[in-house]
Amino acid sequence: MTVKSLLRLIAATFVCGGCVLVEARQPKPGAAVVKPTVYQPTQPQWKLFTAPDGRFSILMPGSPNRNTQSQKTYMGEINLEIFVAQPPKQEVAYVVAYNDFPYSYGQMANPKAVLNNARDMALKTTKSNLISQRNIRSSNNHPGKEIEYINSGGKITKSRMYVAEGRLYQVMAITTKKQQKTLAKTITGYLNSFHVVLKK
Repeated sequence: MTVKSLLRLIAATFVCGGCVLVEARQPKPGAAVVKPTVYQPTQPQWKLFTAPDGRFSILMPGSPNRNTQSQKTYMGEINLEIFVAQPPKQEVAYVVAYNDFPYSYGQMANPKAVLNNARDMALKTTKSNLISQRNIRSSNNHPGKEIEYINSGGKITKSRMYVAEGRLYQVMAITTKKQQKTLAKTITGYLNSFHVVLKK
């Protein structure tokens, strides 16, 4: 699956209680594809990626593709920034998405409510079952939530969400059951490498 086709699978934008959420969609079944010769998966070269605005850093398998989506909400227009990296010949996508809240909302919003709304919307929009969840903190102590869920097509998403300085971050690894077993340590390392950079 190419990055372009993956971006088409990432839902437009979901707004819930003022939070915007991006989620993976199942691809529609297409015509039968002739199986190519089996290749050994090439190990991607992981490197530190810093957001264009300098507000977060994370280890990514190569340079991620950037996509910006705009959504009109009751708070005004919100931009959702999405960064996607997908290693070749692996059924996995590494995604970081974030949106900024309008200043007034960001000051009033309860981080716990925002995170719970984001979790509920993720499960609802992908018609997924929750596997596990826990409250977490970012490396510099911002409130967060880790959730893992599976949809009817067998895609497993492990996501960590953080509310930091008027912004909702979502760090996700989306994969299949088979790949999830072999990539469990890699996915954990990827999620652990996410770091919110504080405003100066």
